[in-house]
Amino acid sequence: MNPDLLGPIMFGGALLLIFMGYPVAFALGGTALGFAVIGINMELFDFVLLQAMSQRIFGVMQNYTLLAVPFFILMGMLLERTGLAEDLLKTMGIAFGRVRGGLGFSVVIVGTLLAAATGVVGATVVAMGLIALPIMLEYRYSKSLACGIISASGTLGQVIPPSIVLIVLADQLGAPVGDLFVGSLIPGLLLSAMYMAYIGLVAMFRPAMAPAMPKEARAMEGKKLSREISLVMIPPLALIVVVLGSIFGGWATPTEAGAFGAVGAMILALMKRRLTLKSMLDSMTETAKLTSMVMFILVGSQAFSLVFRGLYGDLWVEDLLTSLPGGVVGFLILVNLAVFVLGFFIDFFEIAFIIVPLLAPVVVRILAPMFAEFDEPGRMALVWFGVMIGMNLQTSFLTPPFGFSLFYLRGVAPRSVTTADIYRGAIPFIVIQLIGLLALFYYPQLVTGLLSQGVGQSY
Repeated sequence: MNPDLLGPIMFGGALLLIFMGYPVAFALGGTALGFAVIGINMELFDFVLLQAMSQRIFGVMQNYTLLAVPFFILMGMLLERTGLAEDLLKTMGIAFGRVRGGLGFSVVIVGTLLAAATGVVGATVVAMGLIALPIMLEYRYSKSLACGIISASGTLGQVIPPSIVLIVLADQLGAPVGDLFVGSLIPGLLLSAMYMAYIGLVAMFRPAMAPAMPKEARAMEGKKLSREISLVMIPPLALIVVVLGSIFGGWATPTEAGAFGAVGAMILALMKRRLTLKSMLDSMTETAKLTSMVMFILVGSQAFSLVFRGLYGDLWVEDLLTSLPGGVVGFLILVNLAVFVLGFFIDFFEIAFIIVPLLAPVVVRILAPMFAEFDEPGRMALVWFGVMIGMNLQTSFLTPPFGFSLFYLRGVAPRSVTTADIYRGAIPFIVIQLIGLLALFYYPQLVTGLLSQGVGQSY
């Protein structure tokens, strides 16, 4: 066997196992150990590197940044399990109900708020699917449009901070989490605004697809409605402002802000008299499950990257990407196209843990000259690239056949809504996300604008 092919074969073998349905952590770890043995037998791999594997894994367990993951997941689960998300949806639906497309606007706004409060896609999509979808169908919204709005709004948690995927990307790229949070804020809000613009256009040109709620359905108006909106909106908004404001102001690290957010969610639930033992245990159980999944995959990816580099696979990747025609443009097109296509078949965590670590050294080398006007062009390149990949990974939740938002919504949608309705509804929002991705490519200042003003860089 040609020793130069061992790295590419190892990479393809890991993807093959994942496509066959093997658990990602075991597919990565098993591939690593198998090719380590092959490399040792061929005298191409140093056994000393295997002895270093335990130190790398122990280093992952000591990573302070990754501690933010369970805190933000717990924060989101508490808001969902204690009914605070349901209150937001119902109140915003009444507030915007008189406008054509108003229910759609309210779902996007609540999706944006939940994204900024949770970063957990599954909880957001399920909550909005259970609460908003029956109401939208009752008032004769197009099935495909209603499904598209809910599934797309739920994915905003992947790009609007505090996002779990941004924490993972920061760890894999070696970039500061706070910088990715700051850099993704404007792109995330821009994407939310683009969703609302699309709903507005549909309501304008095809009003039968997004009608206004009848007057009898709007139970509250005037001062009573304003008071209800204040009571429902101000507490979670205050929590979001404190959590994100402490990060952007440089007063707290993302891990510290996540811990405060989890405690703040408990306090809000307690104030509403909804913090029961069951809701607390359910939230903690789901948090433990999701966090364990992330950590197992991370351990497997550490083993994979160690052996892959030991077989000089990183040099193969670097040579492949740096020799592409088109320079920077060719590199970005290939990487984003690969991430987009892989999103049809595998989970965003898998892409983040397999693909992204191989790209980090190449990103600094190729993209840093674009940010020469900054004091740390390499760091700015990593942040811009990380936010771009985060928005690209967001499409993986909507692309059939394995889009997780589509699965979550299918699980809670009534029988009158077909899988074809859900898939059709997602297509326009996938296009919108790709337009947002192009906007980041042509206007890097969407990511770097706040960072260049020194936001979030003092912690």
